[in-house]
Amino acid sequence: MTTGVYLFDLASQHARYLATRQATIAGNVANANTPGYKARDVVPFAQVLARTGLDMSSTANTHLATEGNRIPVRETKAAETWEVLQSSSAVSLEQEMLKAGDVSRQHNLDTAVVKSFHRMLMAAVKSGS
Repeated sequence: MTTGVYLFDLASQHARYLATRQATIAGNVANANTPGYKARDVVPFAQVLARTGLDMSSTANTHLATEGNRIPVRETKAAETWEVLQSSSAVSLEQEMLKAGDVSRQHNLDTAVVKSFHRMLMAAVKSGS
């Protein structure tokens, strides 16, 4: 029985999630002065991962049942927001910048993990020759 290495698939899915979240944050910042605009955010990655079936316990391609790669976006609840601008939009620029920093940190971590895993695979291939 052959098992695959799904780290690259997981990292790819997380990168798509982070790109969607960053685009959502950028949209919130762009509309910060739009009256009546409500800030949006994506659902947590754990929920996205649970829907795709792509997780660390999968051992065969037949275990994966993806329902598409669309990442749902939800409106931010009032309890999740901070002080908003006087334009009557529900956008806190400080909160959006913190979210953008979190996305950047997660992306950097993903990149470091994938690079390390790639180096490990290359070392295994070279030593097996």
